[in-house]
Amino acid sequence: MLLIRQFELRAIEERQRGLIPGFIHPYVGQEACAVGACAALERDDVITSTHRGHGHLIAKGGDVRLMMAELAARKTGYCAGKGGSLHMTDFDLGILGANGIVAGGIPMAVGAALAFKMRDQHRPSGTRVALAFFGDGATNQGAFHEALNLAGVWKLPVIFFCENNLYGEGTPQHKQGAITQLSARAAAYGMPGVTVDGNDVVAVYRATAEAVARARRGEGPSLIEAVTYRFRGHYEGDPQVYRSREEIAAWQARDPLPRTREALRMRGVTEAQLVALEREVEQQIEAAVQFARESPQADPQDALVGVYGDVHNGAVF
Repeated sequence: MLLIRQFELRAIEERQRGLIPGFIHPYVGQEACAVGACAALERDDVITSTHRGHGHLIAKGGDVRLMMAELAARKTGYCAGKGGSLHMTDFDLGILGANGIVAGGIPMAVGAALAFKMRDQHRPSGTRVALAFFGDGATNQGAFHEALNLAGVWKLPVIFFCENNLYGEGTPQHKQGAITQLSARAAAYGMPGVTVDGNDVVAVYRATAEAVARARRGEGPSLIEAVTYRFRGHYEGDPQVYRSREEIAAWQARDPLPRTREALRMRGVTEAQLVALEREVEQQIEAAVQFARESPQADPQDALVGVYGDVHNGAVF
């Protein structure tokens, strides 16, 4: 969780300094969701992510050096500097990619889950699972409903993980949906739905672990709604005219990092161990920034490398 927080804060700084071009959609404040959910997965399970996906990638084991290089449009990045913030992937870690399209990753996760069900029927440890991260705004997209319906009909091993940070861009959740508890939508598709405190990493882990176990047993999908809050704007530079400073401050008082830090201390982790962890994270972030700075820029001549299709007179078909 600390690595995600520090990565995001440093990425914001490096964008202001000019190292990172383009937009950043910070994950600051939602760290317990990614970490709690991914802690319940195995390496060969897969995730799909969103435009606010840096935390998901790090929680699944992503390399912050390659991530920072990708943000900086360097050849050494995850996608050779061509994917940027919204399109990082690492198939070896089961990261099928972030997605700039709202709800775009949900059907992808269902497709992966279908493949797992077809291939892993006799796997001793149970089938692999797919987990789709998405925000509250995605639950109003047709892709969400079609994907949940198909997964419910076929009892696919997929977990639908909604990070409800209360806003679809700048629209409050209560103005974009007729219900207040989004997990209630699970009932329409024959699967269990649960709402948890998305700032409690243990609660998130337990809910996800239960859904994963259910999927591995062949009992089908689950919908988890983790109620959380982003501390920064929808994107870095967002004027945030749609919410008050008082609301932000109230949620910052529920910050998952100090909450988890205190829980660790109560379980016997010493202050010296916590400080050592913080220093280790600082070193990882410094190394990532240095790696990005020293890496070569992406070459425009490589723009079509990796594009699979016919090119005719400069057009791709």
